[in-house]
Amino acid sequence: MPNKPKIYTKPALIEKLKEIANMGWVPNARKGNHGGIGNTLEDLLGIKENNLPIPNAAEWELKAQRLNSTSLCTLFHIEPSPRAIRFVPQVLLPKYGWAHQEDGKKYPKGEMSFRQTIHGLTRSDRGFMVKIDRTEKKVLISFDAKSVDIRHAEWLKAVKERVGLGELNPQPYWGFDDLEHKAGTKLLNSFYVQAEVKTVRGKEYYKYNKVMMLQKFSFEGFLKAIEEAKILVDFDARSGHNHGTKFRMRQDSWPMLYEKVTVIL
Repeated sequence: MPNKPKIYTKPALIEKLKEIANMGWVPNARKGNHGGIGNTLEDLLGIKENNLPIPNAAEWELKAQRLNSTSLCTLFHIEPSPRAIRFVPQVLLPKYGWAHQEDGKKYPKGEMSFRQTIHGLTRSDRGFMVKIDRTEKKVLISFDAKSVDIRHAEWLKAVKERVGLGELNPQPYWGFDDLEHKAGTKLLNSFYVQAEVKTVRGKEYYKYNKVMMLQKFSFEGFLKAIEEAKILVDFDARSGHNHGTKFRMRQDSWPMLYEKVTVIL
């Protein structure tokens, strides 16, 4: 008979996580090291996937990551409005794009690229950034020709010929309501566990030593994370394919996105 999945109350789960922390260094339970921190923790807890079986509670999930990791994780994909225009492939790519590095090699001659990872703290070297308009309740993409790096002078000249050097018109945006709904369905209440990592003879070992309980998604925290470059907007389009517009986050910033943060360890 297959093992029944383990059911935890929140207090029991907290005790179990403390037990695991007291175990010190534990070997990666999986072959290869990809995703090992979360998989090993799930095995130690006796659960499958990362949805925690806590009865009579709002949905919870388990997030596990390396301590001090600022690597980016994708939160969700969402294209900017006005969506009817298909803004990225129909406006940003043809009017603000540049020659793809594989133009005429891997891809046909004339292949264009629009790849930008931007945020709300500073402008990119091509003059793009994210702006938050709390009055209009919009997260907007902005362009400023004066902020373009000298290295891109030829590209800027091409933009001037195609569309001029003013602000994007119309500006692509995401409405607060759309973003709050999208983020809120992705960012569930979480037990957030961080581990130190070491490698011995090619095998990873983990010491789970920081645990927080994160409750109730905070949209204001989400907006602040954009303004502080903790959440970034990632465009990745070329003539032949739009890979989609993603909101990505620096992993060490999870607590910013919740109203209630309880430190357990």
